[in-house]
Amino acid sequence: MSATPRPWTGYLLVIAAAVLFGLNAGISRIPLRSGTSTEAFTSVRITGAFLVLVVIVLLVDRSALRPPRGRAILLVAGLGIVGVVGLQWTYNVAIDRLPLGIALLVEYLGPVWVVLWVRFVRRESVDARMWPALGLAVVGLAVVGQVWTGLAFDGLGLTMAFAAGLCFAAYFLLGEHDTGGSPLHVIVWSFGFAAALMTILEPAWTVDSLGVDASVLGRFDDWTVPAWAAMTCVVLMGTVAPFFLLLLALRRLPATVVSVVAMLEPVVAVVVGWAWFAEALSTVQVLGVVVLLTGIVLAQTARTRSPAELPVPG
Repeated sequence: MSATPRPWTGYLLVIAAAVLFGLNAGISRIPLRSGTSTEAFTSVRITGAFLVLVVIVLLVDRSALRPPRGRAILLVAGLGIVGVVGLQWTYNVAIDRLPLGIALLVEYLGPVWVVLWVRFVRRESVDARMWPALGLAVVGLAVVGQVWTGLAFDGLGLTMAFAAGLCFAAYFLLGEHDTGGSPLHVIVWSFGFAAALMTILEPAWTVDSLGVDASVLGRFDDWTVPAWAAMTCVVLMGTVAPFFLLLLALRRLPATVVSVVAMLEPVVAVVVGWAWFAEALSTVQVLGVVVLLTGIVLAQTARTRSPAELPVPG
């Protein structure tokens, strides 16, 4: 008799993935601020992750290399172009220009956009708690950004964080469609399309800025590491590992639960921002973070239809 998956292991897997994604936001700044452009960073991260995924597929499930067919090609390509390239590009700009926690909080408004889309475009029913959730999210974001003092944060950074949230929403909306393949099949092919696009825009092998010694930044500004070592960590521990942890978690928990528990990621990023980069929030802003998190969690649970079982990108 096969063992029944234990839900508590699913929670541990999601928590581990969220911690890795949150730490990755800080590690990503090392190559980004050592002379590597956002385009080059995005290309190396996506292409490197794709190559690692291909190796894993060859070892674990070679059937995942079968090309998607028919309508599934468009869906997987959309996931790759919008949900991987679009999300990673805008996310990388946001974390470079904003406090880490704020960048990720704004990105995590994505589920709010999803619920608004399915309510007003698809005309699906949503739970009544969606409306107080939306109000809390808007109020929390206004408090965090301190809109009454002008804008407390970089305008371009906030714009890119909002764009990342829209790409995040598109990732889930596209992912809800059945592609006829396993999650591993969807991930490797979506990263494949993403890597192909980045090869056209900024081939990873032409990036020559990762050979320098880079400052660890923040409170450890006097320390240096090779930029390529930080980039390798981003690919392995900040991309491939958390994606796989979430895949395993989705075998034990519903996607709705996984997406809510994954909200730990921006919380981890706030802690990383404070501990590593001395990014302090005022008491009022911390209150705004709590209000915003509450609104996002309520929004994520407001759909009467479960979202697709795809891992949360970070």
